[in-house]
Amino acid sequence: MTTNPETTGPFTLAVCAEMVFRSLPVLDRLKRITELGFVAEIWDWTKHDIPALAKSGATFSSMTGYVTGTLADDAGADELIRTAKQSIPIARELNCPRLNLHGTGLDGQGLPVVKTEVVTGAMWLKARDTLNRIADLGEREGVTFVLENLNEAVDHPKTPFARAADTIALVSSINRPSLKLNLDLYHAQIGEGNLIELCRLALPHIGEIQVADVPGRKEPGTGEINYPAIARALDAMGYRGVIGMEAWPSGDDELALSRFRQAFTL
Repeated sequence: MTTNPETTGPFTLAVCAEMVFRSLPVLDRLKRITELGFVAEIWDWTKHDIPALAKSGATFSSMTGYVTGTLADDAGADELIRTAKQSIPIARELNCPRLNLHGTGLDGQGLPVVKTEVVTGAMWLKARDTLNRIADLGEREGVTFVLENLNEAVDHPKTPFARAADTIALVSSINRPSLKLNLDLYHAQIGEGNLIELCRLALPHIGEIQVADVPGRKEPGTGEINYPAIARALDAMGYRGVIGMEAWPSGDDELALSRFRQAFTL
């Protein structure tokens, strides 16, 4: 039996297909995610059979919106734009509305391809220019790019523009509908905390919210974050968008997804 995700509360609930049901091929993962009433997210589209994914019956919420490139240097910015352009027809084939970006490309271990010790003022200016170009591209093509915050302490050390404060500053300074935030509360808890107020600050610019618990990046309900309280606060703020679980199940995959739904069903 398939559950309609729109009937479970004020939010649309998504699940990252890269992180659940990992003993199954990706098409079977998408089938289970869909049967359980969630929409789906993927990472690097170059690693997938896109025509097969398009025929899977899954509804896609987001995907990585570039292959290589960086925000803050000339060659990297040109490469980011080039591969973002390549990602757009893939997003159209999957009917996927959001294309995810980071400050620099990440390798297979989640480490930055270009490590940055100090982000200079010149890098900030270049990043803003690059994101304006991305917003131009999104506007022309009718897609939305989202810039994700990351944490440096545990998962992504020396990634430029990693903190939520950085991504909010960049996206709000551009303030265009084709560029939004992917506000990841797992990463923000590690790096910054004060999550409800962070959501309130970011609210006008949020394209999507992603979640996992701390420590361990497991499903909501396994760690220190009070996700039901965050859900109530987001509802009171008027947020009606996507909440995506980007987490490793602590045990049984279906139980993890049930805990995620419970945390965000009001």
